[in-house]
Amino acid sequence: MTTAARARGFIIVGLLPTLVLYLFFVIIPIFWSAYYGFFDWKGIGASKYVGLDNYVEVVQDPIFWRSFKNNMLIVAASVFGQVPIALVLSLLLMRSTLFQRIIRASVFMPMVLSSVVVGIIWSYIYHPQIGILNFIFDNIGLSSWKKAWLSDPKVSMYALMVPIIWNYIGPYLIMFIAALQNISPEIDDASQIDGVGPVRKLFWITLPMIWDTIKVAVVLCISGSLKSFDLIYVMTGGGPAHSTELLASYMYNNTFNVFRYGYGSAVSTAIIILSMLLIVASQYVMKRDTR
Repeated sequence: MTTAARARGFIIVGLLPTLVLYLFFVIIPIFWSAYYGFFDWKGIGASKYVGLDNYVEVVQDPIFWRSFKNNMLIVAASVFGQVPIALVLSLLLMRSTLFQRIIRASVFMPMVLSSVVVGIIWSYIYHPQIGILNFIFDNIGLSSWKKAWLSDPKVSMYALMVPIIWNYIGPYLIMFIAALQNISPEIDDASQIDGVGPVRKLFWITLPMIWDTIKVAVVLCISGSLKSFDLIYVMTGGGPAHSTELLASYMYNNTFNVFRYGYGSAVSTAIIILSMLLIVASQYVMKRDTR
C-alpha cells in the first residue's frame, strides 16, 4: 500500500465516527421531518396522511411569508452588519498588544453569554419606563425619540437587529484576525516596495487573500440568521401581532403551542430549502474568477 493510500485510509477512519454521528443526528432527521410533513399529526396518537396539504398551507399562509420577510431583514442585518464590523475591527485589532487583546475579549464576550441573558439585558435596555435608551434620549433633549421599542410593530423588528448584530460579531472577528495573520509578511513588504497605498492594498491585496474566509462568514451568517429563535423568543415571543415572527418561532409556535407536528415539520423543511437557496445564491454572487 502506498503512502498516499495509507494517508487516505487514515483520514477516512478518522472522519468515519463524525460522519456517522452527522448522518444520524442531522441528515436522517432532515428527511424524517420532511416525511412527517405529509401527515396531520398532533404528536400523540395516530397520524393521518394528507399528502401535500401541509406544504400548500405553508406556501399560502401570509404569516409564514411575513416571518420569511422578517428573517430576510435579520439576514441583511447580519451580513451587512456583523461581517463588515468584524472585518473593520480585525484590521484595527490584528496586532497582539495588551490593549488590543482586551478589546478582542470585550467584543467576543457577548458570544460567551447565554442568548437568554442577552435577551433579558436588551429587554431592560429597551424597556419603555426604566430602560436606559429612553433615559438617555430624555436627558439629551430628544424626548420625541422615546418609544416602546419592543411593543411598537413599526420599530420592534429593527430594534431586535441591534442585539443580534452585537451578539455575534465576536466569532467573525476571530476568524478574520486568523485569516489576516496567515497572510505572508513578504507580501506586505513587497507592496511597500512597490509603493502601494493602504486603501489600494486593502482592496487589491488583503481582501482578495481572505475572500474565502469572508465567504464562509457569509454562509454562517445566513444559516445562523435563518434559525434565529432564542433571542427573539425571550424578547418578544414573535409579537406584537407577529411583527417580529421569524421562521423558527413560527415553526415552534405551530409545533409545540398548537400541537401541529406535521405542519411544523413542513415548515422546518421549507426553512431548510430556503436556507440552501440563499446560501447557493450568496456563493454565486461572491464567486470570483481565480484564473
